[in-house]
Amino acid sequence: MTGIATMMITLPPDYRPAETEEFMSPVQQEYFRQKLFRWRGELLREADGTLASLSEGGILEADITDRASVETDRALELRTRDRARKLISKINQALQRVENGSYGYCEETGEPIGLRRLEARPIATMSIEAQERHERMERVHRDD
Repeated sequence: MTGIATMMITLPPDYRPAETEEFMSPVQQEYFRQKLFRWRGELLREADGTLASLSEGGILEADITDRASVETDRALELRTRDRARKLISKINQALQRVENGSYGYCEETGEPIGLRRLEARPIATMSIEAQERHERMERVHRDD
């Protein structure tokens, strides 16, 4: 445990992690923790909206074309909701890594993932190099 839960860290409103700082310092950890919490909150709010619209009742459209359109929209909403559910799970895993001090480090090499990659994909678990190797291996095994 890194002690982040017991230590209160206040981030300046315009704070952005910089390469010149110590990688995954308590301030950087708090920055990414807050970023992950905000992202999860947005996804949960969107999921609640999707659930509300799906529970509004049956399809009442008399025209078969309109009914097909409504069914297609609902199927798309369900797929989007499933993607969001999987993403929320990955965000929760990232938050656990923040808590146990392993966030920001490649699960394959143990090397820092890099701030730019974490900014773009806060749930990343591998450095770009390790991810590319992993994807190459998947392609090779898929082609077998």
